[in-house]
Amino acid sequence: MNFDSLVKPSVRTQPVYEPGKPIEDVARELGLDPASIIKLASNENPWGPSPLAMAAAKRAVEHGELYPDGGCFALRNKLAAKWGLGADQFVVGNGSNEIIELLGHAFVGPGDEVVMGAPAFVVYKLVTLLFGAKAVEVPLVNYRHDLERIAAAITPRTKLVYVCTPNNPTGTANSEAELLAFARGLPDHVIAVFDEAYAEFLERAPDLRPLIAEGRKVVCLRTFSKIYGLAALRVGYGYGAEELCRLLNRVRQPFNVNAIAQAAAIAALDDHAFAEKTARENRAGLALLEHGCAGLGLETVRSVANFMLVRVGDGTGVFESLMRRGLIVRPMRPYCMPEWIRVTVGTGEQNRRLLEELRFLAVGGGHGAS
Repeated sequence: MNFDSLVKPSVRTQPVYEPGKPIEDVARELGLDPASIIKLASNENPWGPSPLAMAAAKRAVEHGELYPDGGCFALRNKLAAKWGLGADQFVVGNGSNEIIELLGHAFVGPGDEVVMGAPAFVVYKLVTLLFGAKAVEVPLVNYRHDLERIAAAITPRTKLVYVCTPNNPTGTANSEAELLAFARGLPDHVIAVFDEAYAEFLERAPDLRPLIAEGRKVVCLRTFSKIYGLAALRVGYGYGAEELCRLLNRVRQPFNVNAIAQAAAIAALDDHAFAEKTARENRAGLALLEHGCAGLGLETVRSVANFMLVRVGDGTGVFESLMRRGLIVRPMRPYCMPEWIRVTVGTGEQNRRLLEELRFLAVGGGHGAS
């Protein structure tokens, strides 16, 4: 069976997203007990899902025969109350990834350009290429977005500009003042997309709502996957001008967010204790990892997210060696950083285990960190 004569030529060259290795795959491939494997590869919440969200999800599944609310009415109203915006200023997606795709559907086509940092979240580039546009990548400076260079890369063909802050995979963030000034200086034909997936881990996240009040062409993205631990349910949202959200809703699939995810997300917004604990424990974990890696002579990038870059010399080799020992991290070769791995902040026990394994490799137990 051959589909070459039918498929769009761009599909053959479309890059494919490489997720973190699942625990089940590693266990099967290496003959390990799944219960013994620690996954620190995908920036998941090591403290599990929000308890309030979990209870709400269990109640919602009892009505699994019913279609979900196609407009996410209750969730959008809950978000409106949280942010002091109108319910029509939100669009809810199957993870914030879907909002990135909706932006492509609505605004990006062949001949257009989309500007982004490099390295940054790879889905920006994947979606840009999917819609036949050009991805314009601006190198980071000291692992941070250089907003002046990003602004200078904008041309009359630019439709969107992405700024991920804190940035994935570097964990660095731009200040509120920098972001506000950047957005206020953009030309009128460009939409600024601020990806705030990890903003809840900051002690004080930038408040970009003034840009919306000023009528700027901006949209901010958030997710329930990280701070609330709902990655399995895939629910995220964007907020911005009412007109922008209305356009994104026009290209959104019906029932794109399931009822269980909606119920869990609504409840999670009330679980302040869980979110605060996650952020607090995460800061302690970052400090432990930074100190421990320094003791091993390993360079790190100062992170404010729930992950950290560690320079180990042979990133792929260390990833494979750690995996054989039941610890999954993320090699950074796909992000053109072959000497680095990215590690999610885990529980205290998981973080100490990671440091022990890195020490073992450093003294000759495999692909030594260097």
